[in-house]
Amino acid sequence: MALNNSYDARLVQQETAVGAGVQVLLLALIGTAIGMGPAGWLTGLAFAIATWAVLSRALHRSRLRSFGAANRVTLGRAILVGGVTALVADSFQDSPPVTLFVGLTAVALILDGVDGKVARRTGTSTPLGARFDMEVDAFLILVLSVYVSMAIGPWVLLIGGMRYVFVAAARVWPWLNAALPPSTARKTVAALQGVLLLVAGADLLPHLVNVGVAALALGLLVWSFGRDVLWLLRTSRVRPAHIEQPTRELVAQ
Repeated sequence: MALNNSYDARLVQQETAVGAGVQVLLLALIGTAIGMGPAGWLTGLAFAIATWAVLSRALHRSRLRSFGAANRVTLGRAILVGGVTALVADSFQDSPPVTLFVGLTAVALILDGVDGKVARRTGTSTPLGARFDMEVDAFLILVLSVYVSMAIGPWVLLIGGMRYVFVAAARVWPWLNAALPPSTARKTVAALQGVLLLVAGADLLPHLVNVGVAALALGLLVWSFGRDVLWLLRTSRVRPAHIEQPTRELVAQ
């Protein structure tokens, strides 16, 4: 049995290695097509190595016996995000082809709705898969906000950085780590961030319209985060009373 578990673990780790290899292949195709500079290459390779290292460690800790179809879809999205990241890094020197930038980003955003459905239909939903999906989403938004900020202004970085600020704040105020109730509004706002940033980044609309689109994305995100933070704050003030009462009952028994 130990041999079988070890073998399964190796197979799972091999999938992350294949993902890193496909990432390098995509970078090679992009580099050949547009003549990508050193910044794009180095950033893309760094993304591939970091993704492989972090995902491999997470898989080792979770001891998943199978990588799963849903995680494969998410890994495919991560590969596309790596390509977008390389294009954005390269854009500091040369503007990337709009068609390529929009194409890679659009496919990554479309696949965002696929991995969750695959996980539910195959009964393979896991905390690791959910976290992997969330981190890929968050990083894509961060990269898109960096790209859009170059044309519109640094305030757009608030869109990509807000989630990471929330995570950092949760280390200081643990009550922010409490589970939130399901919310269609939250999911809708999260999904719209990528779409709105892509529209603004494609630069197909007048500049003022692009500014308005980015401002709409930021406004929706501030509303969503603000609503959740207020809910967490209110419940954190009530929760200790609920926790303390059962404790007293147990002591009395």
